[in-house]
Amino acid sequence: MKLKRGYLFVLEGIDGSGKSTHCKMLENWFAEQGITVLRLREPTDGFWGKKIRVLLTEGRKGVSREEELEWFINDRREDVELNILPALKEKKVVVLDRYYFSTAAYQGALGLDPQRIIIDNESFAPKPDRAFFFKTPIEECLRRIHSTRNAVSSFEKKDYLEKVQSLLDSFDDPIIRSIDSFRDREEVHHQLINEIRECFNEGES
Repeated sequence: MKLKRGYLFVLEGIDGSGKSTHCKMLENWFAEQGITVLRLREPTDGFWGKKIRVLLTEGRKGVSREEELEWFINDRREDVELNILPALKEKKVVVLDRYYFSTAAYQGALGLDPQRIIIDNESFAPKPDRAFFFKTPIEECLRRIHSTRNAVSSFEKKDYLEKVQSLLDSFDDPIIRSIDSFRDREEVHHQLINEIRECFNEGES
């Protein structure tokens, strides 16, 4: 299947909500359809992304929320310039695990203005064709995180995640699709496929 243009599909949600699993499942599905796909994640494995990942595992250690946000922005700029825009220009599908909505929610939960973060990001980062917001009860997300990892991120405290989830729930944009990910994995996958087919029908007609 050849596409007329590139597409950007973003999966957002707190850790443990299932988005990373479904990014992999979507990558496989696109490949089966003969569609060239690039699966990415943010923070990336680049210079700024690695700094962020150290911060997540070892704690902020004096790094201000403003400096932390700057790292996320720098990491995203690199991702957009090096990976996302080139892939879209080549008419590929990009499946992205986290994007600027996550930054707005997580940094917003620290007291920064989430709408300003979204506006600032959209000044340089392409808007997704669809942003799938995964939602699973926070207690279940934390259970999954603790059962699969030896260490817990500094971002993975219940009261903080409740603020993050509340902000994610508040975002209002036509590209956003809410996904109840506390369901059978195949049910969720089929919903994503249906949403993506609908997006293709709109974009390819």
